Formats: sequence, structure tokens, C-alpha cells
Amino acid sequence: MTSKPKNPSAPDAPRGRAGRREWTALCVLMLPLLLVSMDVSVLYFAVPAISADLEPSGTQQLWIFDIYAFVLAGLLMTMGSLGDRVGRRRLLLIGAAAFGAASLVAAYANSAETLIAARAVLGIGGATLMPSTMALVRTMFTDPGQRATAIGIWSGVMTAGIALGSVLSGVLVEFFWWGSVFLVNLPAMALLLVLGPVLLPESRDPAPGRFDLLSIPLSMAAVLPVVYGLKEIPSEGWSVRYVMSVTVGLLFAALFVHRQRTAASPMLSPALFRGPGFTPALVLNLVAAFGMMGSAYFTTQYLQSVLGKSALEAALWGLLPSVLIGVAAPVTTQLVQRGVNRAYVVSAGFVTAAAGYALLAGAGPDSLWLVLAGCGVLAAGIVTVLSQMTDLALGTAPVERAGSASSLLETSQEFGGALGMALLGSIGTAVYHHEIPASAPAPARETLGGALAVADQLPGAAGEALATAARAAFTSGMQGAAVAGAVVLLGAAVPAVLTLRGAGARDRDGECCAPAEAQEVSAAGRP
Repeated sequence: MTSKPKNPSAPDAPRGRAGRREWTALCVLMLPLLLVSMDVSVLYFAVPAISADLEPSGTQQLWIFDIYAFVLAGLLMTMGSLGDRVGRRRLLLIGAAAFGAASLVAAYANSAETLIAARAVLGIGGATLMPSTMALVRTMFTDPGQRATAIGIWSGVMTAGIALGSVLSGVLVEFFWWGSVFLVNLPAMALLLVLGPVLLPESRDPAPGRFDLLSIPLSMAAVLPVVYGLKEIPSEGWSVRYVMSVTVGLLFAALFVHRQRTAASPMLSPALFRGPGFTPALVLNLVAAFGMMGSAYFTTQYLQSVLGKSALEAALWGLLPSVLIGVAAPVTTQLVQRGVNRAYVVSAGFVTAAAGYALLAGAGPDSLWLVLAGCGVLAAGIVTVLSQMTDLALGTAPVERAGSASSLLETSQEFGGALGMALLGSIGTAVYHHEIPASAPAPARETLGGALAVADQLPGAAGEALATAARAAFTSGMQGAAVAGAVVLLGAAVPAVLTLRGAGARDRDGECCAPAEAQEVSAAGRP
């Protein structure tokens, strides 16, 4: 009697090496990941054209820009857990269809309200796509070495997509109309819908238990106020409104954690956090995102407002540091596969990123190449950490919980990025306020953009003197924030070694828990 072959996506499937089919499927998965990450920054240079066409109010313009990231962050944990239950491929394809349809609506939106609604649906689609792609990588690549390579590619594509989004926005708006920044999503989503059912395996938790509906509003109430408050603090300051927003979010976070610990069928199994290395991976992932987004807050303004580059020129110059991203991930993977302990590789990544901040700390008002070098070194170090922490967390988590593990990683990145912008942005702003001459007009004392606008209205030497002083003050603020960023990243290098030394040496494709604990992870959530 011929035995029935095992489902390759099942949790107890034997380990095998991925072949051409899986690597082709990975290429297909990179398309939605690239577009979702690009959509974070794709409106950078399209906003002026949108404002001229749709004439949104100031509040509407902010929501056009921010609602995508807010909805994405708020729904990541929900969608990751949902994918574990209904199937990651199914959720990916549903999300791709929603993302494509919303892109079409956004491209031809005739009002600000329509565009805001379309961007919200794009955020919902993005929240399904990101954890699903990572979880499917975990499912397809069961060999640790191949999985590490695939995750390194995943991390590099995601990081590069954020940089590429702004460049693509500038090019498309230059030669077409603003709606084209959304239409580029359609071919990739169509390709995914056609090839996904053929190439991608279906996988899900075989015994997920009932879905905890109460955890959905609790998770959103925990994430959204914190992300909102942290994103607004750099530009608006530590006002009571934003501090209260963060505080309310943290209170709901405590309620959410309590719910996960006490519910019979929680959205996120607490046993996930008992896997060796999983919790340190989340924390160090957050710190890496802190460093990545904290620098972006300054370098984009530096290129445009300090060096006087046009928006498109700044975006094109900003692509140069991305070259090192393509080198860092594969080199890191090779080092770990050749026996270098992951703890030391991650620690070296933090030190490298701190060296990038050190270069930024030495930049003056006319230091284009030093700033680009600093950004490149910083990006290389951050991608080293992100790729290794993603691989560790997914390798530790049981395959049936891959979606939940993926969503936690991505949520930690959202928190880390918002925290980096808030804290480093606040340091830079404080230094700017201290350095700008007290005799400068009030708008000039607030921001560099305000100072340059005032300087344009002043006659001759007075305007030039104000612009020069404001650029120097902003550069001093960037230097101060860079020093703080370097200290944080260097501080993370030590606990990385201490917490990962044991976990980094163990990888049994999700079977690294003690037998009783592994059984608890698999059974978590069963009625």
C-alpha cells in the first residue's frame, strides 16, 4: 500500500532543502513586500501635486499621508494571527486583491475624502501582506541556511523599498500625474494573484482555537495612540496631547497583555515569548528600527534644506546608501552559516550602525559625501541586525505560529521607528532651538523650513545670514541626535551578546523549545 505523502507545509513535515519552485515563489513574494514598503514613502513628492488637484485641508493632507502607516501598524498583529487561522496564502491573496483595488481607487480619486479612504484600505491590505509574506518564507524554507538567506533577501527588499518609494514618487510625478504612484501597484498584484495559487503553499495552524475578537480593538487601542503620539512629538513637541496619547496607548497595551495571558484562546500565544531568543529578538529588532528611522528624520531634511537639493535630486542621492544594504545581508548570512556565533554578528551590526551615526555626528553644513557614507554604514549595520533577528525569531517560533511571530516582529519595528523619530527628533529640535539666534523671528526659531521661508522674504545679506545660521543650527541638532543614536546602538551591542549567545547557537526549525513547552505552544488556543 502506497503511503500518502506528507503536506510540506505541515508543522511536522520533514526538513528538506528548497528547490527552484520555492526560490521562484520567493521572487513572487518580494513583489508585494516591495510595494507595501514603498507605499510608506511613495507620497513624499506627490503631496504637492495632490494638494493642487484635490485642495485638501491641512488636516486632510496629514491624514492622506499618515493613515496608511497608522492602519498598517494597528492591524499587523490581528492579520498575523488571522493568517495562522485561515491560511497565509489565502490571506495574502485576499490582501493583494484589496491592495490592488484600493490602488486603482486612489489613483483616480476626485476628492480628499476618497483618497483618505483608499489609503486606509491600502493599509488594511498592507497589514495582510507583510506578515503573510514572512510567514510563507518560514514555511517554504525549512533548511536553516536557506531560510537565513531568504530572510536576508526579505529584509533587504523591505529596507530598500522605503528608499525606492520616494525616488519612484519623484520620477512618476515628474513625468506623469500623481495617480501614477498608485497604478504601479496593479501589475505586481495581478502577477501575485495569478502565480500565487500555483507557486505558494498553503499553511495554517491545524488547531488554532476560536479567534479572540476582543483582542482586535485592544491591540489597535494599544498600538495606534502610541504610534500617533510618537510620530507627532518631533514636529509638535512634547505637548500634553501627545504625551497623553502615548500614555493611553500604554494602558491599553497592559490590558492587551493581560488579555493574552488570561484568555482561553488568545490572539498571541504567551508561549511564543518563552522560545529561546524570541523576546530578545523583538527588543533588539525594535532598537534597530529606532536607529533606522531616527536617522531618516534628519538626513532627508539635510539633503534638501541644508544642501539645497531639489526633491528628486535628494531622493536620487539618498539611493546611494542603499547599495551597502545589498552587501550587508548576504555577507551576514554567510558569516553565521560558517560558524560565527549570531550574537557576535548582531553585536557587530550594532557597532557598525553606531559608526554610521558617528560619521553623521562629524558632518558640517556642506558634507554631502560624509552624510551619505554615514547613512550607508548605518544602513548596513541595521540590516545586519534586522535580518538576523528576523531569522532567529522565526526559527524559534513553531511553524504554526509563524504569522503571529511575523506580526510581532513588524509591530516592534513600527514602535521602534516611531520611538526613534520621537526621541532623536526631539533632541535635534532642542539643539536647534538652542543654537538659532534669539533675535530670529518666531517661525525661524521653530523649524529649519520656517527659517528658510522667513529668509526668502528678508532683503539681501539679512536673509542670507538667517538662512546660514538656521542651516548651521539644524546641522548641530543632527550632530546631537547622531551622538545620542550612537550611544543607544552601542548600548545595545552588549546585551545582544549576553542574550543571544545561547539562543544563536540553537536552531531546530521551530523545535528549539523544551518538549513540554513546545507542546504548550502547539496546543495554545485550543478549546
